[in-house]
Amino acid sequence: MGVLGRFMVGITKLMPRFFVAGVARRYVAGKDIESAVAVMKKLSTEGACFTVDVLGEEISNLAEAQFFIDEYDRVLDAIIENKLDANLSIKPTAFGLLIDEQKAYENIERLLRNADEHDIFVRLDMEDNRVTQPTIDIVIAMHAKGLQNVGTVLQSRLFRTSSDIELICNQLGGGADFRICKGVYLEDSSISHTEYRPIVDAFNEHIDLILDHGAYAGIASHDWPIIEHSLAAIEARGMGPGDSDPREGSAGKRLGKGPGYEFQMLLGVRGNIRRRLAKAGHRTRIYIPYGERWYEYSMRRLDENPDVAMHITKSIFMPWTNRR
Repeated sequence: MGVLGRFMVGITKLMPRFFVAGVARRYVAGKDIESAVAVMKKLSTEGACFTVDVLGEEISNLAEAQFFIDEYDRVLDAIIENKLDANLSIKPTAFGLLIDEQKAYENIERLLRNADEHDIFVRLDMEDNRVTQPTIDIVIAMHAKGLQNVGTVLQSRLFRTSSDIELICNQLGGGADFRICKGVYLEDSSISHTEYRPIVDAFNEHIDLILDHGAYAGIASHDWPIIEHSLAAIEARGMGPGDSDPREGSAGKRLGKGPGYEFQMLLGVRGNIRRRLAKAGHRTRIYIPYGERWYEYSMRRLDENPDVAMHITKSIFMPWTNRR
């Protein structure tokens, strides 16, 4: 992050909430599902598909989990009613994972079964290292129950991620489905890469590993070195827009998915690259966060995503560039 970006982050954090709300409007779809639906309908014209996230994560008691259970039911209804090309992203801790693991499994299984009735995929977001293994365990357990409409996120900054890819692919075969990202949770250097270049190098290695195992790759990055590597890796394996997935052991065509891969980006970040990829025929998915906890989400993005800082700068001084 440059000096100007750091300055803008510092200034923004000192501003009142109404000012931050104006900035966050680019990156958060609103406070309610109706706002999120409106954003998705607008961006659908650009050929994008979506994953919807209700903002919020770790809860303090199981009663709080009911809010997320009910809200995701509303999200499912909205996707179906509006015929949106969208799936769900959930945080397992919001369903009680750190309070009562068995209850969290029950809550997540209920959502998966409801989503499966309508062929809607559910992504388990990856949180900090306390729940890395429990999140992976949920995915494997749900597949064992016949629920294959679920996959996880893995973070390339963690040293363990290559082993996790191997483990999941060995367990699930072509049914393995990943969103691979750098990771927004800053972990200790004893368990993770902490510098940009090693994270990018690990990310690229993980893309190759996922593709070579026949798994589905949701490539979640705004970094051109990663996107460039991904495009070359896809082409090298005979994959690409309009082609069927030729990899041995892959699950083949999946409803709502690309031919073995897709590119994923945050709402409001590098829409120009996303549109370029979509124009070239690649499936592109936008992460759509909404909810009352927009402020906490925005502050975390400010801390951990340099792109956001620079987009804030541009949106203030060059508002004509503020296009999602």
